[in-house]
Amino acid sequence: MANQKPTKLSLEKSLNELEVLVDKMESKELSLEESLTLFERGIVLTKTCQKILAEARQKIEIISNDDSSAATK
Repeated sequence: MANQKPTKLSLEKSLNELEVLVDKMESKELSLEESLTLFERGIVLTKTCQKILAEARQKIEIISNDDSSAATK
């Protein structure tokens, strides 16, 4: 599970999976090894979410700059 890389997961799916992982880890019914495996998966999902959000932010900045340029002309 830890080595699984998300394949084009959406932000929503990644966040939902993260929420499930957190709930499982908070249950305190996992072994240390299971907790570490879920933690590793959580890190991968977090990085995926950060990348998706950074790309969205970049698109917004580009669109905003294009709109600003058009408005001043």
